Amino acid sequence: MTENRTTPPAPPVVDRATWLREREALLVREKEHTRAGDAIAAARRRLPMTEVTPLSLPGANGPTPLVDMFEGRDELVVYKHMWEEGKPIAQQCEGCTITIWDFQNAAYLNARGVTFAVWCPGPQEELTRFREFMGYTHPWYSTRGVDDPAYAGGGAIAVFLRRGDRVFLTYETTGRGVEAIMASLKLLDMTVYGRMETWEDSPKDWPQSPTFHFWRTEGRPTAQWTRPGATPVDSSDGGCH
Repeated sequence: MTENRTTPPAPPVVDRATWLREREALLVREKEHTRAGDAIAAARRRLPMTEVTPLSLPGANGPTPLVDMFEGRDELVVYKHMWEEGKPIAQQCEGCTITIWDFQNAAYLNARGVTFAVWCPGPQEELTRFREFMGYTHPWYSTRGVDDPAYAGGGAIAVFLRRGDRVFLTYETTGRGVEAIMASLKLLDMTVYGRMETWEDSPKDWPQSPTFHFWRTEGRPTAQWTRPGATPVDSSDGGCH
């Protein structure tokens, strides 16, 4: 279905008492979903772990050993960011952009002894320009040339535990697991039209557009248009600014 640009349909109008009955009926299912999520989290805490080969990765302050990325804490959560080497900022991954953009500050993770960092296969000089343009404050490290699966890959969240100088991988997401930090999508799920993507189960004639369509706007990942210095994308260079 193409995007509906006329006034879209809406749910039926009812009195508040009827609305409350419908809302409370849905709440039963929501609570079941929450409890199921709690049970899965409990099982996740009981997974075994596997030791990781310690490597040093280039960061803002030069080569950084894995144990130093913990910044003195016991746990490390890493987002593995995809990268198109040599491509301009405007052509970098819109999926990774929507993921990281929704998680700007790790203060509450830090308060629980958890450090957050980004690993990315791009060269450090490109990552530095990108990080400064986007205004990201999380530490970024380059995994360029690294093929160890504990470090390599993109579009995933990996979780590590430190025991002295030894580091263990305790969990890693696949597929839609990264939605754990995509607050915008979770809020859209609460709205009447949802994410407005074609895969969603919505009523007939609800506004929808191709999946991931809104992640990129006029040639750039959507969040980039909020950044100072963002300019129209030139088709010849993909928007180098």
